Amino acid sequence: MQVRPADPAEIDHLAQLWHDAWHGSHAQLAPPELVRLRTLANFRDRLAAMLDTISVAGPFGAPLGFCSVKGDELYQLFVSPTAHGTGVAAALLADAEARLAARGVELAWLACAVGNMRAARFYEKSGWRNAGTFVMMSETSQGPFPVDQWRFEKRLARSP
Repeated sequence: MQVRPADPAEIDHLAQLWHDAWHGSHAQLAPPELVRLRTLANFRDRLAAMLDTISVAGPFGAPLGFCSVKGDELYQLFVSPTAHGTGVAAALLADAEARLAARGVELAWLACAVGNMRAARFYEKSGWRNAGTFVMMSETSQGPFPVDQWRFEKRLARSP
């Protein structure tokens, strides 16, 4: 599975993928106020602001998933439901871990929606440890929004 940098021409496709995947896996776990703020335009605006941190897997113009890193965090990882079980998520996770390690990050972390058991099992199977629950201030068009999240952590091997 080839992972590559996102291309600006893919923003609309990535926004639709993120919108659909988030609403399919998070909407039932999130407060209704947050769900209302998670519009297609909101996802597109957020993607545009972090485009240089995004890697994608899948064909040019039709990626199947993406990941983004920020600081010592695997900031976002979303895969189209049509690509579940195909290795896309594992390839994106490996890419994010490698990028974080290359920056010198020794302890990486990510936030996972409390109750998202599918994602939690995937992270645990991939060597991440659930370090507990915390309140994350999620980015929205109306400003930060507090959301309970599971914090997963993983010690990364240093890059040569």
